[in-house]
Amino acid sequence: MALFRYVSSQNRKYPPLVLSLSRSLCSESGSSTTAADVETVYRILSCPTGSKNLKQALKSSGVFLSNDLIDKVLKRVRFSHGNPSQALEFFNYTGNRRGFYHTQFSLDTMLYILGRSRMFDKTWEVLVDIKYKDRNLITPRTVMVVLARIAKVCSVRQTVESFRKFKKLVPEFDTMCFNSLLRTLCQEKSMADARNVYHSLKQNFKPNLQTFNILLSGWKTSEEAEGFFEEMREMGVKPDVVSYNCLVDVYCKNREVDKAFKIVEEMREQDISPDVITYTSIIGGLGLVGQPDKARDLLKEMTEYGCYPDAAAYNAAIRNFCITKRLGDAYGLMDAMASKGLSPNATTYNLFFRVFFWSNDLQSSWSLYGRMMHAGCLPSTQSCMFLIRLFQRQEKVDMALRLWNDMIEKGFGSYILVSDVLFDLLCDLGKLVEAERCFLQMVEKGQKPSSVSFRRIKVLMELANKHEALKNLTEKMAVFGASIHLPENSKSSMNTSRSQSHPI
Repeated sequence: MALFRYVSSQNRKYPPLVLSLSRSLCSESGSSTTAADVETVYRILSCPTGSKNLKQALKSSGVFLSNDLIDKVLKRVRFSHGNPSQALEFFNYTGNRRGFYHTQFSLDTMLYILGRSRMFDKTWEVLVDIKYKDRNLITPRTVMVVLARIAKVCSVRQTVESFRKFKKLVPEFDTMCFNSLLRTLCQEKSMADARNVYHSLKQNFKPNLQTFNILLSGWKTSEEAEGFFEEMREMGVKPDVVSYNCLVDVYCKNREVDKAFKIVEEMREQDISPDVITYTSIIGGLGLVGQPDKARDLLKEMTEYGCYPDAAAYNAAIRNFCITKRLGDAYGLMDAMASKGLSPNATTYNLFFRVFFWSNDLQSSWSLYGRMMHAGCLPSTQSCMFLIRLFQRQEKVDMALRLWNDMIEKGFGSYILVSDVLFDLLCDLGKLVEAERCFLQMVEKGQKPSSVSFRRIKVLMELANKHEALKNLTEKMAVFGASIHLPENSKSSMNTSRSQSHPI
């Protein structure tokens, strides 16, 4: 502790040395972090009693709050859509300990959690605190994490204004930060917006290869991409495999596969070897022009050039067969994929789930779900939505509850999205006991059920005279700051049209 006090008091005088030493000690001390430790702290953060008991609960847990543990806990909160306020309380409490310094991973994850919940004021407060404690933690990746969440709900102007705020926060406000802004605009806004911002700010930064590659990846038409490709060359920036891949991708998405093959020839002439991304784009393009068999052959052909297909390449070929409803060939590719040591992922399974959803094939969906779980591949939120909406359509309560229990036990999928459909199904069929149990399970996970779902359950409980149970649920919702009151004529609420299942 004496050393940590020294570090804390001297960090302004010798920042690189002492910060590195302190962080090293924190990391080494937490090298023995176990899954049980992570689970213990995560459950504390998920406790609905609020932050008043958080510090005491953490102290009483006996878990050493190392960098490694904090990284893993915040990651768990992010992917399980945990309570952002509790996560921030945890982040601040651990970060304020004498001589302790967060990792870049913890910072970026915390900012992502806050941004997803639109807690932007808290986002800037965290950044200002970090600036004075360890400014080097704020990197171009941090810039991109923050801007991506802002751009989702704010205008381009507000996004650019937020970008300018980082000039006083990051150690070096350079081209890498500029690239983070452009990447965000390409992903969250339009290519026209990214192009306009590029031209308005490029005089303040020196565009490099990454700048052009980011902008190339955002073009929608081949003419625009070709024009920008020429501008890149005129500025003396030599294209690399990423640059060429962007051009190939544009051609393939516009069904100009012949042009894509010509680019591959040009790459080889420039001694640039096409990689798995190049071939994956072409495989997808061949599917768009109705040539799934040729795309499958390309999986074998690419190996002759020393490039071996990965899961994404197989998924592209599988997608082609799923689109044409040739599921036998699609399953054959999935088996071939596994034989090559490549495990099918959630994206692979979602290709089939989509087909089964639209064809209303419950048995095939259920069988595939069993295969997926047996293989140890946890479903994504999209997988869960395909399944739960199909269960709702066919009123399969047992299957819906099985999916929900798996989600609760293994921690996959979005509880909020799935629960809306689940509660709709349970309320439609009068399964009030099951609805109450699922509601409480969700609250125990630190997740707030939607107000619409709560109202439906509340009306049914009032009709069933389950006043004690209703009081309990109301208190649970109050923890999240929700105070929901129904009009006296609550029975009329039962006539309110419920939400319909939308196609995915």
